[in-house]
Amino acid sequence: MHPLKSRLVPLAAFAAFVLAAGCAEVNSTIDKTQACLEAPKIVADLGAEITKLKDDPQALEKALDDAAGKLNGVADKAANTTLKEASDSLASTLAGINVTDVNGAVDAIQKVGTDSAAYLEKVAQACS
Repeated sequence: MHPLKSRLVPLAAFAAFVLAAGCAEVNSTIDKTQACLEAPKIVADLGAEITKLKDDPQALEKALDDAAGKLNGVADKAANTTLKEASDSLASTLAGINVTDVNGAVDAIQKVGTDSAAYLEKVAQACS
């Protein structure tokens, strides 16, 4: 019986390796899927929120910073390089917008709209 046991150990090790490799691929797919679902929702929520805040520059800037933080979270989890880079880029853009008055708020809303549309195109391509 000893030779049978010595054959099972390498077989078990090989099976564990295959299972671990398969799990990593599944986790990568789940991360990508999750990012593909979260990213558009963050942008849509931001779009709905900023239109209400056009007369409150301070609240608008906070909403932009909050969305940037969420997008950074998506970028950190994204298993897809395109998703990660696009999310990082939009997060940086949002975090860099300073809103000091109502006119600045209008400009910020326009910039967010333009940059968000380009971001959603990249997400759609990466997630298809």
